Amino acid sequence: MPPLSIPAFTATTALGRGRDAQAQALRARRGGLRRNDFGQARLDAWIGRVDGLEDAPLPAAFARWECRNNRLAWLALQQDGMLDAIDALRARHGADRIAVVLGTSTASIGETEAAYAGLEHDAEGVARFAPGMRRPIVHTPHSLGDFVQQATGLRGPCVTVATACSSSAKVFAQAARLIDAGVADAALVGGVDTLCGSVLYGFNSLGLVSAQACRPFDAARDGLSLGEAGGFALLERAAAGDTLQLRGYGESSDAHHMSTPHPEGLGARLAMADALARAGIDAGQVGYLNLHGTATPANDAVEARAVAALFPDTLHASSTKGWTGHTLGAAGIVESIFALLALQDALLPGTLNSTVRDAACGPQIRFDNAERAIDFAMNNSFGFGGNNCSLVFGRAAGSGA
Repeated sequence: MPPLSIPAFTATTALGRGRDAQAQALRARRGGLRRNDFGQARLDAWIGRVDGLEDAPLPAAFARWECRNNRLAWLALQQDGMLDAIDALRARHGADRIAVVLGTSTASIGETEAAYAGLEHDAEGVARFAPGMRRPIVHTPHSLGDFVQQATGLRGPCVTVATACSSSAKVFAQAARLIDAGVADAALVGGVDTLCGSVLYGFNSLGLVSAQACRPFDAARDGLSLGEAGGFALLERAAAGDTLQLRGYGESSDAHHMSTPHPEGLGARLAMADALARAGIDAGQVGYLNLHGTATPANDAVEARAVAALFPDTLHASSTKGWTGHTLGAAGIVESIFALLALQDALLPGTLNSTVRDAACGPQIRFDNAERAIDFAMNNSFGFGGNNCSLVFGRAAGSGA
C-alpha cells in the first residue's frame, strides 16, 4: 500500500495526559494501575483510571454529548497540539475531505447505565429517563464519532468502528481505504473507551478479571486489568519531509469462538502476515511488536505461538497492558502510539509486572525494556469473535532515528 503520513498523534491513559506522560512512564517502568476505586459496588480488581474526568465537564456548547466517554475524548483532543494540527489539516484539505474514523467498544454506555438507575415514574407509573438523560445521541454507539466531528468541525465521512478490542486499530485500515478510494484526502483516527459497570462486571462474569495487577505472559498470569484511555492520530498521503508513517495493515476474522481465539492463532497469523505483505517488508525487519497480551492464560499463549511461527528470535515483542490496563476499544490507538514512540524515541518497552517467563512462550516475548533505533514497529489488536488487526508503522526513508 502507499504509505500514509502521521503528522500528529496523542494519547491519554492512566499514565497521564499526552505523549510525554506515556513515554516517561514507559521509560521509568512506572505503571498506572491501582486498586479498583471506580463505582459503588467495587470488584476486587486493579484498574487503569484516568484522573480528573469527574471534574472536567464538556464545554456548555457540547452539553448534548455530556458523558464520561466524551469527556475523555475532549481531554485527549487537547493534548500535544492535536486541535491545532487538525486545524492545519483542514486548511490543507478542507473540512469536507477529512474523514473521522473512531473505535470504541462501549461508547457512552456508562451514561445509559446512569439513566436507567435514575428512572422516574409519571403519574400513570410509566418509567422514563430523567429530563437531563433524554439525549438520544449519548445512548448510541455513535456518540463518540458524532461528538468528535462536532468538536473538530470536520465534515468528511464519519464512521464508528465497534469490533471489541480491535476497534481503534481497525480505524487505521478503514481510513487508509477511504483515502485510497478517493473518498477522503486525510483522516482523524482514534478511539476512546471508559470504565463503566458493564465493562467491569461483564468481563468479571467471564472469569477474565484478575484480583492482581495484570501480568502478561507470566507463568502465573490469571487475568486482565481493565483500563480507560483515549487517543488520536492524523493520516494523510505521504509527502516529502514525513517522519512517521502507516506502512501496512492486516485484518482477519477467524470466527472460531465468541470470546476465545483460534487455538493455533490462525486469525492472528493471517492478520500479521497480511500487514507485513501490505507494508512490503519481511518479518525480520520489524524491530518492535506491541502485543495484544491481555494476561489471560489462553490469549497470551495463542498470540505467543502465532508470533513464534512468523518472527525470528531476535524480535523484541511485549505487552504494555501492565502499564495502562486493557483499554478495550481504545487499546488499538494507545498501543499504536506506543509503537510510534518506539520508532520516535528508540525505546522498546518490556512487559510490566511480569517476572517468571511462561516456558510455552517464545524468545520474542521480552520483559525488560531495550533501547535501540528501529525502522519498523507493529501493533496487534485482537477482539472477541476473532476480529483481528495488525498494523505496521515505519520511519520514512532518510528521516533518521
